Amino acid sequence: MAHRRPRLLYLAFYFPPSRASGVYRPRATANLLVERGWDVTVFAAPMPFLRDAIGSFDERLLDSVDPRVTVVRPDLDLFVWQHNLRDYTRFRRTFPHLARSVYGWKQKHVFPENYASWAWASVRRALRMHARQRFDVVLATGNPFASFAAAWLFHRMTRTPYILDNRDAWTLDLFSEEPAFEKGHPAYSWERRVLKSASDVVFVNEALRSWHAERYPRAADRMMVVPNGWDADTLDATVEPPAKIHNGRDERRPRFSYVGTLTGKQPIEAMVEGFGRAREHPDLAHASLDLHGYLGFFKGSDSTLIKRLAPPSSDEEGDAGQNGQNGLSEKNEKNEKNERAEQVLAPGVRYRGPMSKTELHEVYRNSDVLVFLAGGARYVTSGKIFEYMAAGRPIVSVHAPGSAAEEFLRDYPLWFNPSGLDPEAIARSMVEAAKAAAGLDRRQIAEARDYAARFERTVSLEPLVRRLSELAARRGAGAG
Repeated sequence: MAHRRPRLLYLAFYFPPSRASGVYRPRATANLLVERGWDVTVFAAPMPFLRDAIGSFDERLLDSVDPRVTVVRPDLDLFVWQHNLRDYTRFRRTFPHLARSVYGWKQKHVFPENYASWAWASVRRALRMHARQRFDVVLATGNPFASFAAAWLFHRMTRTPYILDNRDAWTLDLFSEEPAFEKGHPAYSWERRVLKSASDVVFVNEALRSWHAERYPRAADRMMVVPNGWDADTLDATVEPPAKIHNGRDERRPRFSYVGTLTGKQPIEAMVEGFGRAREHPDLAHASLDLHGYLGFFKGSDSTLIKRLAPPSSDEEGDAGQNGQNGLSEKNEKNEKNERAEQVLAPGVRYRGPMSKTELHEVYRNSDVLVFLAGGARYVTSGKIFEYMAAGRPIVSVHAPGSAAEEFLRDYPLWFNPSGLDPEAIARSMVEAAKAAAGLDRRQIAEARDYAARFERTVSLEPLVRRLSELAARRGAGAG
């Protein structure tokens, strides 16, 4: 008798068209699983939350989701995101203080996260779907960690096994490397609860796995590392040196690029100052640093970041920074429509705006050196670094020493590491990387991309897919 397709319930709040930092991992996982013969249902954030509450979405990302993936969007109580009285419920308008007290009580005594209502709505919807055709396994990814609670509750009610995929850390602040909550906070008891019943617990790097294994030794043997990776559908496999660009005097003009969302957690000032000092070198006098991506994940974060990108250290630079800020209001509307807008910030630094996935390969092709700007240290591995390596370009690190990304960059042949955030050291690394880029040939690019191939998404996800298949097989399903 032929086996039916294994059926997965994927609790991934941030899923296209969300443009949150972790969206590409669940997108790739869902696409890969349906390609392998799975029936995949993703429970994701409701559109009113993405559009109206946080203003963080990119409709073009939906085109990259396999049409065989079923996407369901359970409801979410937007209580903390509502600031207009017309959006309030009648109860909240009539008894505003009582409404806030009730909401706070639920945060303290039911589940300590603003996404809890989405979790309970997800369980209700999943139970109805499960009654018609059962799910074989649940995969929950966090943050938000309400997805972990939903997986746990669904398991309690149906005995369906679940795997927890930690794209982030729940009770550890990745940037301060201190506990994320005060002692006795309910997040700790919830974390113990969901880990105890999980079939497997996944982390994106060894440092995070070790931290959790030390604190939850009874679950340590069920913990595994599945690193992030790069997506073949965003990068052309052609190995080619960068296109040559000259300035008006026919001199080499090195092009540095940062690709990704800029956030307040990144050492922006160190990058800008280091690049400014690098331009004092005669070979980099006309170098440019192009910033491609969004300014922050949420609406309202762009003006603060622009100020950090254009620190006025002189009248001339102050004018450049002010011009960038004046142009920002005009650009906001365009960004909502995902159009490209350019702003000149510090000398040589240009903000080029967000880009579509179809433009990504062209950006990398026209870049000489890629700047890896990352916040945090030993627990933070940016998914962007794998894409950088796959582009086969020299990479300059701009992050605190000991970053988890160094584990993967260490054997990359075109890595230039200033070993910290000293602007002078960053400048030296940028100069060295530009010299390497000037002589880059197809053989060097091929060697770099051969190393990066081990982190292609279908390769890096293989242990997770294998474990999901084992759990599904125990339930009587088989991959096609």
